[in-house]
Amino acid sequence: MLDVRKLRLLRELAHRGTIAAVAEALAYTPSAVSQQLAALEREAGVPLLERTGRRVALTPAALTLVEHTEKILAVLEQATADLAASRAELTGTLRIGAFPTAVRTILSPALVALSRDHPGLELMVTELDPATVPAALRAETLDVALVQDYDYVPAEPDPALDSEPLLEETVYLAALSGGPLETRRDAPWIVGTPGTLCHTMTVRACQAAGFTPRVRHHADDFGTVLALVAAGQGVALVPELGLLTHPANVVLTALPTRRRTRLAYRRGTKEHPAVIAARSALNAAATGRKP
Repeated sequence: MLDVRKLRLLRELAHRGTIAAVAEALAYTPSAVSQQLAALEREAGVPLLERTGRRVALTPAALTLVEHTEKILAVLEQATADLAASRAELTGTLRIGAFPTAVRTILSPALVALSRDHPGLELMVTELDPATVPAALRAETLDVALVQDYDYVPAEPDPALDSEPLLEETVYLAALSGGPLETRRDAPWIVGTPGTLCHTMTVRACQAAGFTPRVRHHADDFGTVLALVAAGQGVALVPELGLLTHPANVVLTALPTRRRTRLAYRRGTKEHPAVIAARSALNAAATGRKP
């Protein structure tokens, strides 16, 4: 019979691309990952990996096995959720991931409600960029997290995860004067760190308006972004949650671009009591902040 732990390593290799990345994510050594995958290959009786120098690729048989692995892991998660539902009190650790502006505006009141209603639940929060959330959920370093997509950066479906809508926001152009995005062709821009969703969104929104932004500054904290705009250092795109306070001289122009936030969790965990509690508290907090 195939070993679930080895199957999970194969699944992670399909997502992460390299043995080194799998080892780092799951706290293995690269040699241990290679040994486990070689053992899985022997158990399967068919080639699973194609090796070219230091790189490996999954064979068609391996990709089929990954599809089955996703279903197997979801069933095991459901079994764990069913067992947890049979307990009288909600206890254990709940690991929640959120992006910085959501920590301040949505997660904080949700944590108050969770602590009040479920004192036996140990809450652990990690602040991270939404682009890294799917990998963290699959690696089980998070149980529930907030993910995002923008009009110009649609989310890729992940067979290991389920999600549900939480919040939709308007994206604004922040500048020292009003005017449409198309007029900012020659302006210096303040954008997020390359690789983040905010960076990708800004670049693609500008390209859709007919130009590539001339980037002067990189900043991920929207308070910092707005301070740079106020200091005349450039213009920026900022979603609604990043505008709780902004300098008086910064003019905000609403754009048709939207940012959507969703609650995500591993497939099979939706009815886990701790996940149900988190979903309820986060939805209530998001609803409470809407005008």
